[in-house]
Amino acid sequence: MKYASFICILCLMLLSNTCRKKAEAELLGQTWLHSYEEDQDDIQVYRPNSYDFPPSRGRTGFALEREGVAKQYVIAPADGLEEQIGLWEYKDKNTVLVHIQGNGHPEQRYTMQVVSLKDNVLKVRITPDVQN
Repeated sequence: MKYASFICILCLMLLSNTCRKKAEAELLGQTWLHSYEEDQDDIQVYRPNSYDFPPSRGRTGFALEREGVAKQYVIAPADGLEEQIGLWEYKDKNTVLVHIQGNGHPEQRYTMQVVSLKDNVLKVRITPDVQN
């Protein structure tokens, strides 16, 4: 009986690790653009840049790469998107710390809590990270 319990616990651990890797694979390595029409309260909605968005005067976005590189896309002075580079790391399994380096722009630090990621719809809560 104790072996059965051990095997059940081991299976749950492996399953949770597999689920995290699947969610991580969906989140990382792709460009997410803000679908602001779908925002609700403090939850921001992002979709892959391949999504057929309705017409807009511009969309901001981001990409998180596996090596810890964060790319933030902001609307450039002459329209289009301007890329700002930074770093990211996990705070916990659903929260990412992002630090966008200045390079001629204000430095930014914030946390991004992944509320859900399903069917290429990413819902996050972003809060400024106050440094001591």
